Amino acid sequence: MGRDDASQLVLLRFSGDITIKARGTRFQFVRRLLSNLRDALASEGVAPRIRLSHNRIFVEVPNADAMPALARVFGVQSLSLVERRVPTQLAAIVEAGVEIFRERVVGKRFAVRARRVGDRSQIGVSAHDVELELGTALLPFAAGVDLEQPELTVGVELLERETYLFSERVASLGGLPLGVEGRAVALFSGGFDSAVAAWYLLKRGVALDYVFCNLGGEAHLQGVLRVARILACRWSYGDRPAFHVVDFSPVVADLQATTAKRFWQVLLKRLLLRAAERIALTGRAVAIVTGDAVGQVSSQTLQNLAVISRATLQPILRPLVGFNKEEIIAVAEKIGTFELSKVVGEYCDLVARRPATSAALAAVEAEEARLDPALLERAVAERKIHDLRALEESQLGFPELEIERIPPDAIVIDLSPHDTYQAWHWEGALRLDFQQALQAYASFDPLRSYVIYCEFGLQSAFLAERMRKAGLTAFHVRGGTRALKRQVS
Repeated sequence: MGRDDASQLVLLRFSGDITIKARGTRFQFVRRLLSNLRDALASEGVAPRIRLSHNRIFVEVPNADAMPALARVFGVQSLSLVERRVPTQLAAIVEAGVEIFRERVVGKRFAVRARRVGDRSQIGVSAHDVELELGTALLPFAAGVDLEQPELTVGVELLERETYLFSERVASLGGLPLGVEGRAVALFSGGFDSAVAAWYLLKRGVALDYVFCNLGGEAHLQGVLRVARILACRWSYGDRPAFHVVDFSPVVADLQATTAKRFWQVLLKRLLLRAAERIALTGRAVAIVTGDAVGQVSSQTLQNLAVISRATLQPILRPLVGFNKEEIIAVAEKIGTFELSKVVGEYCDLVARRPATSAALAAVEAEEARLDPALLERAVAERKIHDLRALEESQLGFPELEIERIPPDAIVIDLSPHDTYQAWHWEGALRLDFQQALQAYASFDPLRSYVIYCEFGLQSAFLAERMRKAGLTAFHVRGGTRALKRQVS
């Protein structure tokens, strides 16, 4: 490919999971990786210009802004912005290295790291000679050499004909190219666990579709879609995941009316697996992904997981099975789902005061026999399907519930935590915890109008929707607390 002088060159290194594969498998994996990289660039509005050479991929981009997207492509171990490319000749390498780095090493301790890539017999310059000669040439400008913890590293990669110089080696996530390990469906609630579990499977090359069994109405769905859209648009290059929405309210109503409360959570999880199984069987999915972690909640004791797992013959993948909650949250922050996940997935009313923590299979199956199986079949058959990567942010809203200005006669409800409320709140706003508000709105005056706000506008939309269904006049503030602050600033 020709090179535009205004473009910049990025060098990408394969994940170790690719380099250890046999030749035929490696060829297939690299081909898929190249396709995913092209999709990543196209998603950033960049025409893909990619070249493969030995264990390296070279990508030309208009500027460094495309590098974060490239770093999110699974199968890439690290990447560097190339600062100079020169012929693989020792004198040319040293001359270019001195020109680029002599001012940068001033007052610093540095190291030169050189590496030959490809068939070493065809590369006429040794890495050791480059490190020695370039290091010696730069030393008069620097505070010294430090091979253990250098303040600046001069990177040099030598190929047969060209050598590439760079200073930064950006770590990526490795893993396998998305799609090389087939397809699964992920049970998705939008909370921390389901999003992080899905991400770990994406990292291992498994393409995902998502199954959301809706218990919380349209507002809950909109919040969950926002979380899933992050996984689809930022981490699923090379794929177009489908998002299956199953209205589970008839199924849950039957569950609550006919079964013992202490088994509700176990029964619900079995029903969720059956819904996912039926959707998996309609496509190419061969497994179900869940966010279960042993002992995290009552339905995730080892005994209950064993009973729940018997609901399906599909393999169940549980990447978080040994994780602590703090570890899961840390990954959610890294992948960009944390802020949205923390305000969704809290809308299940099926938590018993004394849930079964060691349910017997026979007891669960006896309770399950009371359920109407046709309700589940109908819910799955009537599901709605969204193309996550086709969804625009502007489509994820609640127009009939939204309001931007607070009417002077409205009762304003703030769902913020106490500390946030103390720091700032709309004048005259009444603070209620989200769960308090869910219990209290049934006693609200039907002759008044209500405006609710929260930090992101998800919980407030959910509450406004519930209040509307109860016959109240309720709105939520579009954009949440930040939007209100802008009005008074």
